[in-house]
Amino acid sequence: MVSLRHFSDSDAAVLSELMGIGISEAAEMIRDWNSLEFHGSYFEMFAITSGGIVGTVSLYRLSDSVVSMGPEVFPVFRRQGFAKEAMLLAMEAAKRKGFKIVSQQIKSDNAASIALHKSLGFETDGYGYTNKKGKEVLIFLKSLL
Repeated sequence: MVSLRHFSDSDAAVLSELMGIGISEAAEMIRDWNSLEFHGSYFEMFAITSGGIVGTVSLYRLSDSVVSMGPEVFPVFRRQGFAKEAMLLAMEAAKRKGFKIVSQQIKSDNAASIALHKSLGFETDGYGYTNKKGKEVLIFLKSLL
């Protein structure tokens, strides 16, 4: 069973190990995440837990009704269904906050993420766009209504 929760200072050591970063860097990330803001907009980062932290999922406000979601399951825990369960929980959280649509940019060569989003009912027009980083992405949308 998967659950979502906010990060606490005591998670810095675990994040340090899982992400290959220093403990002080992990602690700073946690403080930033818990501010609930990124570039002046609502942002919320959750720990994906299943007996311990297995990944992260974020919500980022794109507009009053549209939110973006960023799931990441750490490599050692992938292919166990954690991302799908976490995304379902994150979509419920977004819906409770009043968002109506989830909009995702997925790299066009990321077959696993594309399959995951399709399995959750996301739709795309299949047209490739170039994102700010110069990568070709597909836009996937899902109504939360």
